[in-house]
Amino acid sequence: MTEPRTATRKRSLPDPNQLSSSQKLMVFVLSMTLFGLANIFTEILPEFRLGPVELSVSYLAFVPVVMVSLFHPLYAALGAPLGEIVFVDLLMGDFSGIGELEGYIQLALGLYVGGSLVRDPSRKWQVAAAAMVAVLIDKGVGGVIDMSKVWVGVEDAEYVDGLPESILVIEGFAFASDFIISGILFGAIPAAYLAARLHGKIEPLMGMTPRDADHPVPGRARKNAAFIALAVFLSLASAVFTFLEAADVKFGVWEPDFLDQYGTGFLWVGAGASLVVLIGTVAAARANARRSRAENEKER
Repeated sequence: MTEPRTATRKRSLPDPNQLSSSQKLMVFVLSMTLFGLANIFTEILPEFRLGPVELSVSYLAFVPVVMVSLFHPLYAALGAPLGEIVFVDLLMGDFSGIGELEGYIQLALGLYVGGSLVRDPSRKWQVAAAAMVAVLIDKGVGGVIDMSKVWVGVEDAEYVDGLPESILVIEGFAFASDFIISGILFGAIPAAYLAARLHGKIEPLMGMTPRDADHPVPGRARKNAAFIALAVFLSLASAVFTFLEAADVKFGVWEPDFLDQYGTGFLWVGAGASLVVLIGTVAAARANARRSRAENEKER
């Protein structure tokens, strides 16, 4: 008499970097609210002018760079620039409509490429390089487009007396100052430190596995012809939206300018809205993480 053989089921291990739809949404919203809150803070930072060039903090690049370094770079990159549009431009009443797409595309592309370069967020040089690459792409593409608008003739340039090619000097100086201030001082240095400190601590709270070099994130930017073509196409698309705005094509403009009416105190409206969304997102992430842990314990 033969004993019945017990069937053994092989359980395939899930990819730790595969996110559920709810987790993708949480990364998107968390990146959006944090960068929106950071941009509200930059509104009160002082600005300095050196001739025709304005020296200021364009944005706190370390905030979205930490997000694209710790979490899935695509969804974090798509969410971050939307935070500025929602919590600063729209709520403050300074939304230029179709022209906002230029900045959104350029920053999202830069953050996505930068975040894709990070294999291990605990390695500070990788995160620092991601911050510099993100700002390099964002400000570099924007500078080329600004010069193109002058050359085409849809926008007047600020020239310096005695310098016939001063547009190149001005744009070059503006790019260098943005790269140093936003890309290094408020980008690479704090991002490298924060990402290394937060790596492995914040992801489990959201029910996610920390990124590591052994499990590359699926869907990251790759050095192939298809992605390069897509990046060129997106850069050209951002230029088209900029030229439309320069040609006075107004679509979706919202400019009641609440800051002029109510003063800088109105910034608290955007800050409060972003904090409410942030708290709700964190609470949902914690609840989702607890539910996932409970389900895993039942399966065991």
